[in-house]
Amino acid sequence: MTDPLDPEGVSFVPVSRSLVTVRVIAILLWTLVPAVATAVVAVLVTPWVWISTGVFVLLMAWLLWLVPRQVRAIGFAETEDEFLIRRGIMFRSLTVVPYGRIQYVDVSEGPVARRFAIASITLHTASAETSASLHGLPASEAARLRDLLAERGSAELAGL
Repeated sequence: MTDPLDPEGVSFVPVSRSLVTVRVIAILLWTLVPAVATAVVAVLVTPWVWISTGVFVLLMAWLLWLVPRQVRAIGFAETEDEFLIRRGIMFRSLTVVPYGRIQYVDVSEGPVARRFAIASITLHTASAETSASLHGLPASEAARLRDLLAERGSAELAGL
């Protein structure tokens, strides 16, 4: 039996491990700050608020355990006719974008991602509802893919 999410003869390239650091920073901002705030309220006002602090700490611990596994599961591959993006551990997905369907490619990076030299690309297709994104690419690889995918998309579209 063949795995539909692991095409035969295709080797996937993993994204940068720096994506783990960027996502951990975001997790700490969104969970540690509220955990400290609720702990202060628990000390100053009522001990019942310790429940909220515990929820934030448990959420933080779970996310810190999960993020490295999620990042390891993200990868991309280039074939002769398509660009493939694979992600997910429990709920896995494989996005296949034919080069001829690509209309334009966005490359973006935020301040934290820029500090860690990673970027994201988004592939936009003819359908307004369909796009594919890939986060955590080394900045140089994102620039290479931007040029390559735009060139292949134009060449495939011109051949129609």
